[in-house]
Amino acid sequence: MRENEAMSAETPPSSDVLDLPTDAEGPLGHLLRALRLERTGPNAFVGPTLPTIQQRVYGGQVLAQAIIAAADTVPAAGEGARSPHSVHGYFLRPGSLDHPVEFAVERLHDGRSFSTRRTHALQQDTPILSMISSYQVDQPGRDHGSVAPAAPAPESVPSALETFEQVDHPAAQFMVRTAPFEIRHVGGDLYLDAGEARTDQQLLWIRARSELPAGLSQVHHRALLAYACDQVMLEPVLRRHGISWRTRGLSLASLDHAMWWHRPVDVGQWLLFAQESPSAHGGRGLGTARVFAEDGTHVATLAQEGMVRVPEDAGA
Repeated sequence: MRENEAMSAETPPSSDVLDLPTDAEGPLGHLLRALRLERTGPNAFVGPTLPTIQQRVYGGQVLAQAIIAAADTVPAAGEGARSPHSVHGYFLRPGSLDHPVEFAVERLHDGRSFSTRRTHALQQDTPILSMISSYQVDQPGRDHGSVAPAAPAPESVPSALETFEQVDHPAAQFMVRTAPFEIRHVGGDLYLDAGEARTDQQLLWIRARSELPAGLSQVHHRALLAYACDQVMLEPVLRRHGISWRTRGLSLASLDHAMWWHRPVDVGQWLLFAQESPSAHGGRGLGTARVFAEDGTHVATLAQEGMVRVPEDAGA
């Protein structure tokens, strides 16, 4: 069994939508269960969906599953093994919790160093995500990376979970029970209010909420990072315009997403996101992030454009 197939299921999921996480598996185990795709053909897979408070599929889940599906069609062990180094995806439609997600992988290219795949995530034969990803053999080369900005230690920054635990609301309690990652915003989060500062800059720490299984492949670490980042990528847009997640009438949706993994990633350790929003216009906002390991190593770069609308923008 190839390394990145270690999480593939031997049997299909018992339900299209997984139940809420049990105390035994916890939120992270729950997410890893959703990444166990059933292989239905040489280039075809199907996976379950995670429950959400919005009653639609979380985009980061589909993105992570698509990365797992595509990676299962390239060598992942032995000579010629290659890991994902970049992903470019478009979120085409909201996903429904009423149906499983099917993944169709097209093998575009296999070279001596790189493999390229196109993956469509579908529900009822209709695409909800279209993604191109590239995989590379581990090779030597020139090396440099961005310098991590100064940031307080993650242990000194309040956790978003502490905010949710203090709020008597079903959505907050749902997050406490199901969130597989711990997020710590430097300078305060945006869940209840936007604060007074109007800046497109944001620093936050992210780490898996519990211990990861031993020997988890780099493919899965990178897919898990894709899952985690989707929920925070547009926050610099919100912060710049004084919008919080509780702003009445806020309409937010990911449109497209790009990731570049520069070096091995460990989502079981703290990762620093240095974020900004270069532009917002026409109901769209762009968020970018450089991701650093706690020792300052630049491990990934991300970009996402999304729809960001509030009622007072209508007709502007």
